Amino acid sequence: MGNLLLVRYGELGLKGKNKIKFINRLANNIKKALSDLPEREVRATWGRIWVQTMDDEYLVIPRLQQVFGIYSISPVLQTGKSLDQITEAAFSVLKAALPAGGSFKIETKRADKTYPLQSIQISQQVANNLFDRLDDSYHADMHHPERVIDIELREEGAYVFGQVIAGAKGLPVGSSGKALLLLSGGIDSPVAGWMSMKRGVTLEAIHFHSFPFTGQQSKEKVLDLCKILAKWQGAPIKLHIVHFTEIQKAIREHTREDYTITLMRRMMFRLAERLAQKRGALALVTGESIGQVASQTLESMRTINDVIDLPVLRPLVAMDKEDIVKISQRIEAFDISIRPYEDCCTIFLPAYPKIRPSIAEAEELEDKLDIEELLTEALAKTETIIIE
Repeated sequence: MGNLLLVRYGELGLKGKNKIKFINRLANNIKKALSDLPEREVRATWGRIWVQTMDDEYLVIPRLQQVFGIYSISPVLQTGKSLDQITEAAFSVLKAALPAGGSFKIETKRADKTYPLQSIQISQQVANNLFDRLDDSYHADMHHPERVIDIELREEGAYVFGQVIAGAKGLPVGSSGKALLLLSGGIDSPVAGWMSMKRGVTLEAIHFHSFPFTGQQSKEKVLDLCKILAKWQGAPIKLHIVHFTEIQKAIREHTREDYTITLMRRMMFRLAERLAQKRGALALVTGESIGQVASQTLESMRTINDVIDLPVLRPLVAMDKEDIVKISQRIEAFDISIRPYEDCCTIFLPAYPKIRPSIAEAEELEDKLDIEELLTEALAKTETIIIE
């Protein structure tokens, strides 16, 4: 008997003529996720992907669970096609799936039509053979079993499995182009980045740093969040840290306090668009959710968005904070995000921010700023760090 992992890829099977491109991307991402382990075969066949294991499932499975595009994973025993061999494999799979006993059923798919027994006959004979070896803690249940032991019979052998482990689902990272994530250091933006990657988007990130008003600890938060995202991306993330201090000071000195957040965000979007175009990113990604803060009303979003042409992806736009927090905890970003270190959006915060700003009023206030000089200077001081 040999050990394999059966990888199911869900919605990729619905991609029509482009299906093979998505599957090949997923197979390559799987290889990347396992690249530091002993080399093994990863092959696509029969509408699924097979991954060879070397008694290291405990290392491989958690990594595969962080590869977007995988719907589920099953440890599989590959064996010969005699009933004795199939029974032996089914016994091992059942004991691993239900070590303390319980209900089960056997289901067989006979792809090899030359096999002398029908699927139902194989299931019945294997089940009878198993009950000769099992104690009374095991029993059959055809309708609501605790475990289904699956047998697939193919020309080259039999495949037996009895456990289905959930994957990350979505699309393989890299199958939907590149976007630039506006990463603040809070709870929302890392979740927005994670959700974008789940739809196949490759990310780079931009962070606005206001030294000396925001210190090294604030920057470290963002670096640690990028490490989380890089793990899910399966590849390093380029983090672009933009010096934002002079822009904030100019806005504070020359414009109205209630428009501080609006004008800051307009400048951030301008900077992000220029960097995105330089880096070949097709969209921006933000952690905005309608009505969550003053800059996230529809009027604010419209006024802020007005300064750029690039599409803005807002994966959290209709989500409750509670649901966002749950995802943040699941991906192990929450404890980093709540570290008590300010980012540039929390300094110079007005007491009464404008929650329904107008484009015309924002443009009138910006006439007092040398926008081009401020943008050029900020981009010139940008630091790029590659996060593994």
